[in-house]
Amino acid sequence: MLRRSLLLILVIALCFPTATVVAAQAQQVSTASTPASSAAPPPSRHVDHVFIVMEENHSYSDVIGNPAMPYLNSLAQSYSVAEAYYANTHPSIGNYFMLTTGQIITNDDGYSGTVSVDNVVRELIAAGKTWKEYSDSLPYQGYDGGDQGEYSEHHNPCSYFSDVRNDPDQQQNLVPFTQLATDIANHTLPNYGFIVPNLLHDAHDGTLAQADAWLQANIAPLLASPDFNTSGGGLLIITFDESEESDGQYGGGHVVWVAVGPDVNLGYPPAGSYIPLTLYQHPSTLRFMLQLAGVSIFPGASSTAPDMWEFFAGN
Repeated sequence: MLRRSLLLILVIALCFPTATVVAAQAQQVSTASTPASSAAPPPSRHVDHVFIVMEENHSYSDVIGNPAMPYLNSLAQSYSVAEAYYANTHPSIGNYFMLTTGQIITNDDGYSGTVSVDNVVRELIAAGKTWKEYSDSLPYQGYDGGDQGEYSEHHNPCSYFSDVRNDPDQQQNLVPFTQLATDIANHTLPNYGFIVPNLLHDAHDGTLAQADAWLQANIAPLLASPDFNTSGGGLLIITFDESEESDGQYGGGHVVWVAVGPDVNLGYPPAGSYIPLTLYQHPSTLRFMLQLAGVSIFPGASSTAPDMWEFFAGN
């Protein structure tokens, strides 16, 4: 399924970063993105809980088919994969901001300023939705300071937002990862969750095998929980912030993007198919997650990013 021979129309893609990438027949297919930033999906496309788990600094080819990552590969084979998904920049921090503001903001991983532009937290609050950022090794609930041990501040984008830093109530949504198990048990999962493994568990400092083991031990319980694993319950995205520094394709290189959940288009794309591939980047993920949460305003580049409904069942 994941090794289909593809021909990319590079001239078109370089000029138009949201252009559709075509299969071996080289038939051009234009992007079907809807530019209107206030167009909400029909209620049947909403889920109660949408999550993203961030991994670090590895290419698509490093991960897919790698025997060191059997759990993630099993999810990729069973659920949906965006085969032409590319990060936006190097190094990490700009990609995390793209996923949450639709803008790079900065490429300085040491940045500590407050971000006041429109962002995912602001739009979730405005729509009456709940959110949490679950950070592995976070020193304590509400912490919005610098690096501590295996915790990395620039992997925790919501901690920079003025909407969070200037509001003690919103700060309390920055929680240690251990809170996820409590929220599963208490049936208090948020509408939107941003999950950040620490530097050993996200393949940044640790190995891909360590990252895979962490996913299986810590994410499998979420996928199996009744509040997630029912139609309309939940959808989880697993992706990498960027590829290796040597891979600068479309800014940040070719990375894995997998969608998992009861409403995901299973086994997609089918093995041996010639379904045209759309080139996606992080703003599409921001748009998709907000749409799934029932939010109709999309910050920054997510307002015109290609929709990702092909990975949702029934589309």
